[in-house]
Formats: sequence, C-alpha cells, structure tokens
Amino acid sequence: MTQRRTAPYGSWTSPIRAKEIAEGTLGLSEVLIDGASVWWLEQRPAEAGRYVVVRRDPDGTTTDMTPREFNCRTRVHEYGGGAYLPCGNAVVFVNFADQRVYRWTGEGAPRPVTPEHDIRHADFVCDPARSRLIAVREDHTAGSGPVNTIAAIHPHGDREGEVLVSGNDFYSSPRVSPDGSKLAWLTWNHPDMPWDAAALWTAPIREDGSLGDRAHVAGGEGESAVQPEWSPDGVLHFVSDRTDWWNLCRWRDGKVEPLTEVEAEFATPQWRFRRSTYDFDGPGRIVCTYTRDGLWHLATLDVATRTLEPVDTPYNTIGYVRASAGRAAFIGGSASREAAVVLIDLATGEMEELKRASDADVDPGYISTAEPVTFPTEGGLTAHGFFYPPVNRDYASAADEKPPLLVMAHGGPTSAAPAAFRPKIQYYTSRGIAVLDVNYGGSTGYGREYRERLRTQWGVVDVDDCCSGARHLAGRGLVDGGRLAITGGSAGGYTTLSCLAFRDVFAAGASHYGISDCEALAVETHKFESRYLDRLIAPWPEGRETYRERSALHHLDGFSCPVIFFQGLEDRIVPPNQARMMADALRKKHVPVALVEFAGEQHGFRKAENVERALEGEFYFFSRIFGFEPAESIPPLEIENL
Repeated sequence: MTQRRTAPYGSWTSPIRAKEIAEGTLGLSEVLIDGASVWWLEQRPAEAGRYVVVRRDPDGTTTDMTPREFNCRTRVHEYGGGAYLPCGNAVVFVNFADQRVYRWTGEGAPRPVTPEHDIRHADFVCDPARSRLIAVREDHTAGSGPVNTIAAIHPHGDREGEVLVSGNDFYSSPRVSPDGSKLAWLTWNHPDMPWDAAALWTAPIREDGSLGDRAHVAGGEGESAVQPEWSPDGVLHFVSDRTDWWNLCRWRDGKVEPLTEVEAEFATPQWRFRRSTYDFDGPGRIVCTYTRDGLWHLATLDVATRTLEPVDTPYNTIGYVRASAGRAAFIGGSASREAAVVLIDLATGEMEELKRASDADVDPGYISTAEPVTFPTEGGLTAHGFFYPPVNRDYASAADEKPPLLVMAHGGPTSAAPAAFRPKIQYYTSRGIAVLDVNYGGSTGYGREYRERLRTQWGVVDVDDCCSGARHLAGRGLVDGGRLAITGGSAGGYTTLSCLAFRDVFAAGASHYGISDCEALAVETHKFESRYLDRLIAPWPEGRETYRERSALHHLDGFSCPVIFFQGLEDRIVPPNQARMMADALRKKHVPVALVEFAGEQHGFRKAENVERALEGEFYFFSRIFGFEPAESIPPLEIENL
C-alpha cells in the first residue's frame, strides 16, 4: 500500500484536471426513442459548446444527425429545450444562429422550413394525419415584446404555419393524441411561473386543422400541472402537485384520477422544454422516475392496480425517461458515476450505457461520495444538502488541520442540487477542499410547501440556509470555520452575493453571472422571468424598497471579504452590467475583487476554454485568499486590492 503524504488541504495533486473537465465532459439531454433507434442531444464544449443531435441504431452505429456547421439550440424562453424531433425519414431541428427550423434527411444541406424572421420554435410534436408539426412559437417581430402561441409548422416549408392557440402569456407541451383527434397543452400567465400555476387544456382538432372548443383539465391557481402525455390507448396523463407533491394523474371520463399518492416528486420545474420523467411501455404500464430526499429512483407503474414497482439501477439521478416495446432509455448518473445515456431491458434488467458524458476513468480513490445532510436553520425549520468531504488516496492532512469548505448555491432558484457525479465538486474535493451543495428552502424535490418557502423570501431563506449549513458543518468539526467560501451561478450567484452582503459567515465568494441588482433584473430581463420576482420578492414596482433591501449592490457596506465575478458578455438573462457595477463598487471600496469576462458566452459557459478558465480561476482565487499553494501551475488572474 502506498504511503499517504501529508500536505495542507488545497495543495493535493489530483488527476481530475480542469482542461479534461472542460473539453471532455459532454452535456447529455433530450432522449427520444424512434422505432428501434435511440436519439439524444449532446452539448460539446470542445466544439465551442455546439449542441448536436445524435442517433444510435440497434447495430450500435452512432450518427450525428446535424451537420457540423449547425448548432441545435432554441432560444424560446431563453433556456430552450425541445429543439429537435425525428420526423419520418428526416430530423427537424432549430439552428441557434438564426433560430430557423430546418429539415434534414441526412443528405445534402438541411433545408429551412420557417421564414427569416425572429420567430422562434420549441417543443415539437408530430401531427401525422395533417402532415405537419405543432410547436410552441415565440414571435419577436412585434415591437411590444415577444408573443407566445402554439402554432403549426409545415415541415416541407411549402406554406406558412398558422397559430392554433393564443391569448396566454406562455405555452408549453403541445401533445397530439394517438388517433390525431385531440391536442393537449399547458398555459400560464404573469406573474406566475409554471411551477406556480400551470393549467392543462385539451381541444378537438377539426378536419381543417384548427381547434374546437377547449376544455380545462387541471392546474391553475395553486396547482402546477406538468408533462401532459397521451397513453397509447388515448388517455391523457400528467403530473400535478395538488396534494403538495408532484404525482402522476390521468384524465378519464371528465375526471382527474390520481395514479400515485406518495410523498415524492415525479416532475421537475419547467425551466426547459421537453423534460420527461415518465413514458408508456404500452397502455397498461408506465416507466417513471421520482425523487425522494434528493435521490432519484426508477420504477414501473401498473396503471390498473396503481402499483409502483422499483427498478434496480446504480443511478440516483435519472431524467429524460423514454420507453417503448419493453425498453426504456434515460440519462442516469450517481455521485460516483458520470452521467450517461442508458438503455434498459425492462424484462431482464440488463442495462447498457450508450454514451457517457466523459470517457475519463477516475480511480475511486479520488472520488468523494455525496452524504445527504439535514441541518437546523432559522425559524425552527430544517434544510437539506449534500456534503462531500475531501478525498484523495495519496494524501492526508496534518492532524490539527481542518479543510476549507466551499458552499455551493444552485441556480434557479426554483431548482435543486442533485447527488450526481459533478466534475467541479470532484475537482475541489480531490485537492482537499470540502463541499456542501445546499438544497435551501425553495428547492424542488421536497414538495410544494418546501418549494414555497422562498415565496417573498428570496435573499432571506436561501441565505439563512446556506449560512446555517456552513455553520452546522463547522460546529461538527468537519470543516475549518475560519475558511468558509461560497459560490453560485445565476440565482446561486445572487445568494452568494447576498450571503456576503448581509451575513458575516463566509471569508470569500465567487459569483458566476450572478444577480446583484434585483431592480435591474426586474426591468431588464427577458419575458419568461420578467415577473418571476413578483413571487420571490414583491410585486414590481410597488415593492421597489424591498428590491433595494435585497440587492447586494445597495449594501456595499456589508462587504468586507474578497469576491470574484465571472460573466458572459452576451448574457440576456443577467446582463453584464450587473457584474461590472458590483466589481466597480467593490474596487472603489478597496475590497479585494476580480472580474473575468467571456466574449461570446451567454447565461452559463459552454466553450471549453472558458469553462476551464472559470474553474481554474475560481480555485486560484480561493488559494490566494486561504493561503494554500495549488499543486499544478494555474494561469494567474488579477485580484485588485489584495
């Protein structure tokens, strides 16, 4: 057995490198089954973050179904999703650069089927009886702002598509019944987000393709209905949180019938289109995934008996579930296993990983496994998270040293930190830095009541929970209470900055495209989130004073520790001026500060060189603040006032 070397936390040599993480880790999403083939979407950092449609045939052949000069990504709601669909002998997809819909048979050049206007589409579904597609449309040609509808698209581009449903602020999930006679869809209106009050509707499709009288199925004020799907025998199914938990339901004979009644979530928030947590393996059986206590499970549901049977897998993060003919495909991962596109035989349980997010084979001796933690927080409540202690088979620390802690605040904030293999987390833990990934109040996966803890309390509850989690671990002697740092992106960046402005817990922070001025966000952000803060903070503009009270930019006196900012210059969700205003203000206040800007990046970083720089730059920043020497050479960055 190799003798472990003694070295300070943070200075350990690790085989988990930022360059390999950035270049070699794919984003996997949007699994579909079409006949005998499995399809998915790959986001490739080594190709400047390009999204590529991939098809895997039964003989094992894998084919890129979008040419190299195309990037399959839609900007509907800015977060996108649902950007492609197999359609007969072709694939239709959205090209990011011009947001036009293209059709490609695999030969020649893809042919555009929508006009050269700023009209975006997402969440396609086939309507084969009328030789058309139906999709969510977002029209940016009107001067008054984007107009969202559900519209038809003619995939041969021989005529303009027509609007089928209009009048609501937002739409998602159009779904055509198996016999082509009915359409189902979701709607919601400002100031609600889809997890607040999404309503499910259905209407007959007339002979001319237009819709008849609509019927309300479920959802609306106080209820979020999501993921409508028709069973093979034409029964409309969906997921509803009417019982506090997102559970499976169906609509039959004009009535809603629950299919599951458990304290678990069978859905995720609708930030992106085309998420799928269940599908049909025939009319009588559903393949589904659900989360309980932050961990995901695969199961089958017998519709007749309403019996939920677990399916044994090594994965505890499962999404994009699809099923057909005794098989299911999904994206699966765990704390020690990279995400992969997985195909499972439901009869035998045999599984095959069709594509892994990374080909890197990391020795388990360098992997820190998520430890679920529940800890007390303000108001006599409890909050949740995952703790990752430092792990490196080659190193040990001095007996009297405790590791620094990096608290991670997830984005959203209506989202959740998974217990998945996260390369960034392993980058830190294998170098000797402990990590706490916090599912603060407002996170999903713990029921609607937990999710609504953040209502009017953003910048309070999330801040309390991140601080409470850090203090809890320090109090247990697991980390060094004098070396606590926090990081987060987007809404997690807001929580990071708020912790630094309003609490005296952390010694350093990193904000990745984070929000510092809630007023500016309310005024400048895109349509999808333009009223989000009405629920999280207060109605705008009536609540202007509360917005200022919750904005780190207006409370610079609270900042006394170093901060680093990472920002994409094409970000329309959190515009670059927010990071610049904060950095300028802290610079003038003589607080140690660094600002790293990336040209060509939007909300989140996709280019390999920028992903690498952000990860290494953050680690370098913390090394300077906490006084440890990284084992490898990292390009320095300027930290002013240090």
